[in-house]
Amino acid sequence: MKNILLVFLGGGIGSGLRYIVSKYLNQIENSIALGTFTVNILGSLIIGIIMGFVFKNDSPSSELSLLIATGFCGGFTTFSAFALENYQFLKTGDVTNFFLYTIGSLLLSICAIFLGIWLVKSS
Repeated sequence: MKNILLVFLGGGIGSGLRYIVSKYLNQIENSIALGTFTVNILGSLIIGIIMGFVFKNDSPSSELSLLIATGFCGGFTTFSAFALENYQFLKTGDVTNFFLYTIGSLLLSICAIFLGIWLVKSS
C-alpha cells in the first residue's frame, strides 16, 4: 500500500507540473509544442538521474525510484519511461528491438491519433 501511495503522490505532482509547464510554454508561437517537448526532455533527464542512482546503489525497488521515476516522471511525461526502455535495449545490445520499439511506438502512436480522430469524426 505504501508503494502505491508513493506512485500516486509522485504522479499527481508530475501531472500538475506538466499542466503548468505546457500551459505556459505551449502558448509561445513555435513550430513545435515547446511545453510538451520540454517536459519530455526534462522527464527523461530526471528519470535518467534517478535510475542512475538506483542502478549505482543496486536498489531497483527503492522508495525514491517509486516516488520520482515511476510516479513523478510517469505523471510528468510518459516519454521518460519510453526513453529509459530504449536505453535498456541499447545497453544490452538489443539494437533490433530498440529500432522496432522506437519506430513502432512513434509510427503506431501517430497512426492511432489519426484513427481516433477518424473514428470520432465518422460516427
